[in-house]
This record gives sequence, structure tokens and C-alpha cells, in this order.
Amino acid sequence: MTHRHICGIIVDMVSEYKRIIKKPLSSFFLFGMRGTGKSTWVAKTFRNAYRMNLLSEELYQNLLVDPALFARLIATLKPGSWVVVDEIQRLPQLLNEVHLAIEEKKLKFALLGSSARKIRRVGVNLLGGRALKKHLHPFVPQELGEDFSISKVLRFGSLPLIWTASSQIEQLQAYVQTYLKEEIQAEAIVRNLPGFARFLPVAALFHGQVLNTEGLARDAGVARTTVLGYLDILEDTLLAFRLPAFEGKLRVKEKRHPKLYWLDNGIARASKKQLGEPSIEEKGTLFEGLVAQCLRAYHELGVMDYDELYYWSTGKEGIEVDFLIKRANKYVAIEVKSWKKISPRWFGGLKAIKELKGVERRLLVYTGDRRLKHELDIEILPFSEFEAQLAAGKI
Repeated sequence: MTHRHICGIIVDMVSEYKRIIKKPLSSFFLFGMRGTGKSTWVAKTFRNAYRMNLLSEELYQNLLVDPALFARLIATLKPGSWVVVDEIQRLPQLLNEVHLAIEEKKLKFALLGSSARKIRRVGVNLLGGRALKKHLHPFVPQELGEDFSISKVLRFGSLPLIWTASSQIEQLQAYVQTYLKEEIQAEAIVRNLPGFARFLPVAALFHGQVLNTEGLARDAGVARTTVLGYLDILEDTLLAFRLPAFEGKLRVKEKRHPKLYWLDNGIARASKKQLGEPSIEEKGTLFEGLVAQCLRAYHELGVMDYDELYYWSTGKEGIEVDFLIKRANKYVAIEVKSWKKISPRWFGGLKAIKELKGVERRLLVYTGDRRLKHELDIEILPFSEFEAQLAAGKI
């Protein structure tokens, strides 16, 4: 077990969990929310790399005043050497120096960050395509192996920082406060920190729900345009993503508002200050969130390939499919239920979506332990089998 210092919190990281991410052979960005284990993975993977951590206030201040110091620090490195820069979003102007070092010194860089927002704000591109863009997510079930517990993931999430903590409730509470202090306030991302702090728990209530930005704005006490900016911040800091509605030309009219999914159930629950045992109703949302996390993570890890991910709805109550995977003009429809027993009421959306041309598979994922086949060629998969197929790139 290794010890790390993240955001002012001492945590233990369990080293036996093998991450799925492949080691890049050329320069790359590695993005992920705070606590996903980016620094740990890079330290284990690039043991001989030259390291700079911009959380070091002394190094940060020196480079802020004198960006040319960066070139002097790496001047003696041989071509092909690796350089790790942690928290690159704190000084995005260093990317000009990185660009020169790649071109002129033939160095390789691992650039770690919890947000690309500030990089875009100052008009610096991501090295013009000279570096790969990788992501690290909270643990997926394949990484946890036998330690995976669906009840634990639904309640606390699977962020490495939290998963290995002795007190997960305390760490989750501290995580939200640290996020507001170090990610939002210290980087001056918003002008109205109290407004964003009010927005956060309200946005967490929309986990897995169709976004109502007017209602969100009203409950948070801020303008609707401000809410749209705050949602961008959640996405830019890799805490959440918006899932668009599929806009095909069916006879019925689809909803146009996106859904909001947080990328870790524990962070969503901590943000709304509800860390007790989930209610039956909440478990449905959290299980859906777990599937959303897996679909997003396995795609960004390069394990499964698709063009777009949507949800599908006719606009009629109950006639909806949670996820629709698009590959070219082919589709896989996925409905998610957190129950162990099958109900006939669950199949309305999967029956209706058969009208969509190109639907090759229709899946119902549940928490039972038996694989079943519905009479209308709908596959009924236990989560364990569904996730194994995802990890094998077979969905």
C-alpha cells in the first residue's frame, strides 16, 4: 500500500488494482477528475521520468514568473526521455514550452490534469494534435475484480481516493469541500462561489434525470444562463456529462433536453449531502449512473468503440430507453433496472424502439443473476454479464 497526498488529504492507495489504461508510446494528456489515481498510475508506469508537480506552490510561482525556467529544468534530458507535468491546467501557457521540447529536443510528455477548461480559456490548444488525449475514470468493475461490490459502488462510488479510504463518508464530504476550494475558488473559475455552492447539490438531484435548467436555476437562486455555465464547469472538471436525446425521424416526437449523469455516484451523493443507505427509488438512479459510467469509461479507455451515445424517448411517459449506442447507422438499445426480478412493465421502451431502423440488439440489464431471453428477441442480462461484455468490447 502506498501513501499519497491529494488536495491536503493523506490517503492510502491500494497498489494491486491494475488499471485498464494502456501505456502510450508518445506524448499524451491524461485527464480525470481529482482522485482518479492519475499521479499514481503515471508514477508506476513511468518510473524513470522527470517529474514536475504544479501543486508545489514554490515551483508554480517560479514558473509563473519565469516560464523559460521550464526549458532550463529539462535542458539536460536526453532525446526520448519522459517528462511528467502534474496539474498542467494550473499553468496552461507551459504548453508552448512543451511544444518546443517535443519538436526540438524530441522529449516525451505525460501531462496530467483535472480540467481542460483553463487551457481553452487562454486560447492554448492541446498541442495541435502532437499529444494523445487519454482519460482515467473511477474504478470500473473489471479493475476491482473480486473486490467489486455493487452495493458499495451505488452508495460510495468507486473513485480510488474514496474506495481505499478508512472512512468513506468523511472522505466524500472532504472531497466536495476541497473541490469547491481548490478547483473552483483557487482557480477563479466562477465569480459567484456561493451561487455555485448552491447549484452543486441541486445539480446532484438531477443525476440520471432530464435536465430542467429553469427549475435548476430557480432552486439554486441563480440565472438560467449562469446555470448553463455551471453545467459546463461540471463537464470541464470531469464530474459529470450531459447525455443528449436521440433526434431520429420517428413518427413520434423525441424529447430534446439532455440528461445529466455524474461520473461517480459517491461524488453525486456527497454533493447533495445524502450518504446514508440509498432508498429503493434512489438505487434505480444510481444503478443507471453506474451503467452510464461504464459506457463512458470503457469507450474513453479504448475498450469499446461507438460513434455516439444517447438516450431515446417518445415523449410518452414510460416509453423510453436509457441508452442508445450508435455505430454508423447501427444501434444497440439498453434499458437498465435495479431489481432482481423481471417485470413485464419494463419492456415498453425496448418494444417501441424496434421501429428505429438499424437497431441490432435490445438489452435489458438488471441486478438478477440469470441470463434470460424475452419472446421479442430482447436479451435480459445480469449486470455482471453485461459489464463483462462491455469490457471485452462485445456490446
